[in-house]
Order: sequence, then C-alpha cells, then structure tokens
Amino acid sequence: MTAMPKIRAQYHSLAGKRVLITGGATGIGAGLVEAFAEQGAHIAFVDVNHEAGAAVAERFAPARFHACDLRDIAALQATIATVAEQLGGIDILINNAANDDRHSIAEVTPDYWDDRMAVNLRHLFFAAQAVVPYMRQAGGGAIVNFGSISWHLGLPDLVLYQTAKAAIEGMTRSLARDLGRDNIRVTTIVPGNVQTPRQEKWYTPEGEAEIVSAQCLDGRIQPADVAALALFLASDDARMCTGHDYFVDAGWR
Repeated sequence: MTAMPKIRAQYHSLAGKRVLITGGATGIGAGLVEAFAEQGAHIAFVDVNHEAGAAVAERFAPARFHACDLRDIAALQATIATVAEQLGGIDILINNAANDDRHSIAEVTPDYWDDRMAVNLRHLFFAAQAVVPYMRQAGGGAIVNFGSISWHLGLPDLVLYQTAKAAIEGMTRSLARDLGRDNIRVTTIVPGNVQTPRQEKWYTPEGEAEIVSAQCLDGRIQPADVAALALFLASDDARMCTGHDYFVDAGWR
C-alpha cells in the first residue's frame, strides 16, 4: 500500500474558517474532522453516535460535537442555528453523513424507502438550505456533498442507497447553478471503497482483494485520501470548481 504523506498540504485560506461536518464521529467523517483541525479551521460536527462523537471532539479539541439525528429536520435546523451562533457563522458545509445498509428489492417497504431517503439524501438539502444565509452574509462559501462510487458501478443489494447517491449528484448541479452568483460553490466527492471499520464489516479479505484488483492503483483508500480532496474543494484554491463530481476511487472500474 502506498503510504500517506506525513504532512498534509496546508491551505492558508482554511485557517479560521467555520466548518460544519455531518457524520463526523467515525470513518471518513472522523478523518474530515482531523484534516480540517490540522488546517486551523473552527469545526463543529454532528452525528447520531454520542460516544464516538464525544471521543472525536476530545481528540481534536476545540472541535464541537452536537448529537443530532439527521432524519429529524427540525432538530437539524436548530443544531445548525446553534453552530452558527457558536462559531459566528458557517463558511463551509461538508455533507458527509450516510448509511449503506444492504437490502434486497423484495424487502423494501414504503416506510423503509422513506427512512433510507431521510438517512442518505434529504438532510443534505436541508443542511445546505440552512447554511446558505450565513454564507451569503460572509460573501460566499463552499458546500461539499458526498456521493458514492456504488451507483456508478451498479453494486448489488444497495438499490435505495444508490438511488439516493445518484440524486445527490443531480442536487449538486442544481444548487451550484442557483447559488453561484452568491459566490457559493457546490461540489460532490465520489469516494471509492474506503477502508473503514464499517466497510470491513461488509467485505472479506478475498472481497477486498477483488476491489484492489479492479482498481487502477494498488492499495486501499484511506479516510485521509478522501479528506485531502475535501480540503482542496473547500479551500480558495478551488475557487473556480463548482457543479461537478470529483472522484477519489483509485480508478475502480
């Protein structure tokens, strides 16, 4: 496996920026909290996992953790208002939270459909809607949504997750058009199969070897690889990047 560099690129424009990250307690999300903390950003993150969230906040203090079930839009909106008050505004939103539980077509019910859309799609829009006034007040901002390589590959037993993730890329295009004149950029990161404890739950060592063999590059993608792309897209260095999808998948095909 190719080792990650010990020192990240430093984006001076991120120092002091007010960043909100969803799903920041574990996996990719925890890697995002770490990466923005290293840039000197002021960070708040939300997650439904109280214990893991508190641990990440302690590790990367003064990052602020807010427990929130993103399916509850009223609670999400209230939390974002609290974050904006604490940080003095919001410059960057990282819409990372999602859940890729497996399911067959036959077992999907209307209630399960609604729950999966609430977990994987709906909150991204309402989080973006809630931060826009703060970004306008600041003269601009960046919204980074998280898609998934899964629907590009058509992986099995993920039809609702893949439906939601495909919709996110369309939402990014629309938001970028509507918000661009406010100097608010909207992009999507499309991760490949990232080596996290959750993903290791789904794949055997043989399955992981198959993923690597389908990639153009050897090695397993790490949360830090994804965070590196998020840092760039959120920074002023990406000032002309909006409305598009950016892959970090080691060329998985």
